[in-house]
Amino acid sequence: MRIVHCMRHMLLEHGGVVRAVLDICAVLASAGHDVELWCIDDKDVPEPWKRGEPGFPRVRRLPRPGLPGAMFTAAQLREIGGMMSGADVVHLHSVWHISNMQIASRCRASGVPYVVSIHGMLDDWSMAQRRTKKKLFLGVGGRSMMERASFVHCTAQAEMDQSKKWYPRGRGRVIPLVFDVSPFRVMPGRGPAERKFAALTRGRPNVLFLSRLHYKKGVEHLIRAAEILRGRGVSITVLVAGSGDHEYEQRLRSLVSELNLSETVEFLGMVSGVEKISLYEASDVVALPTSQENFGFVVFEALASGRPLITTSGVDTWPEIEASGGGLIVVQEAGAIAEAIEGLLSDPERRAKMGASGREWVLRELDPARVVERFVAMYAEAAGSAPTRS
Repeated sequence: MRIVHCMRHMLLEHGGVVRAVLDICAVLASAGHDVELWCIDDKDVPEPWKRGEPGFPRVRRLPRPGLPGAMFTAAQLREIGGMMSGADVVHLHSVWHISNMQIASRCRASGVPYVVSIHGMLDDWSMAQRRTKKKLFLGVGGRSMMERASFVHCTAQAEMDQSKKWYPRGRGRVIPLVFDVSPFRVMPGRGPAERKFAALTRGRPNVLFLSRLHYKKGVEHLIRAAEILRGRGVSITVLVAGSGDHEYEQRLRSLVSELNLSETVEFLGMVSGVEKISLYEASDVVALPTSQENFGFVVFEALASGRPLITTSGVDTWPEIEASGGGLIVVQEAGAIAEAIEGLLSDPERRAKMGASGREWVLRELDPARVVERFVAMYAEAAGSAPTRS
């Protein structure tokens, strides 16, 4: 099949959606499909893709929108329409881009089916942020874009349950994101992380937070949990790995200083590659006290690393995490987080059992070849049905 994925900016600093697009394009291409990635900015796209090397997805640069509101001009849309020639399906990522609405309209005019991945953007928590503006956007075309799509792709049933009210006449399809498990099949050991981060060698249990620093991730709850544990005589090191919102990070650092936790909480910055996987191994528990998360690569990385996970029902995949046996679901509150951490740290046998169970589940259920078959089936079904024209 000729499959087009469309994501405006391929910048990994923007979070998991960009990584998700890269992973699914790579796996589809390795399965023998003709894959194109359309984007305006291709900064973090692998170089072989940009060079058009055989066996890899191809990158095609979209024109930079020439109208206010990041809208394409009529001439630009004609150019994009020409790019669609021969495509079996176009897969749009994100709800809140007028340019995606325009591309969807061009798909309908050209008779090309399209799929929209909403990536948690219609979850209840997400819709509570700037709600009026989002409802207006849906009313002027966002809802129509989804309801006239062949499918609206959700990564979990919990996401479907929350989002469906915003596109009631649309067709939802639940498929997890493609997660590259290959780096986790043979783990690198603690060494690479311990050599880079001295905080890991203090002889205390390590509790890891690894994600983009953003207020929705709830890091402050983990910091306050560390204060509670200190009061109980439980000594830990909290490792905060990630970058993001500078103002939020400064608030976190101020909180650490205010609570006199500078010897407990370490800010590691962004960690990637082998050192990231090693950092999971060097941790005793992984905690993500988030307000909202869609697929949440970090939760499955933690499980794949054989580490017990503590997170909240704000993660759309929480039923799957709980069912894996590798995770605990708690309320987003410092006391509950502290209780879960203390319980796991006091029971090494339980930690080991959870780690093994979660790892086995991820390597089995999220095997990329198995997941990508479900995407291909969705695309084939979309290509076999005539889309609604404008």
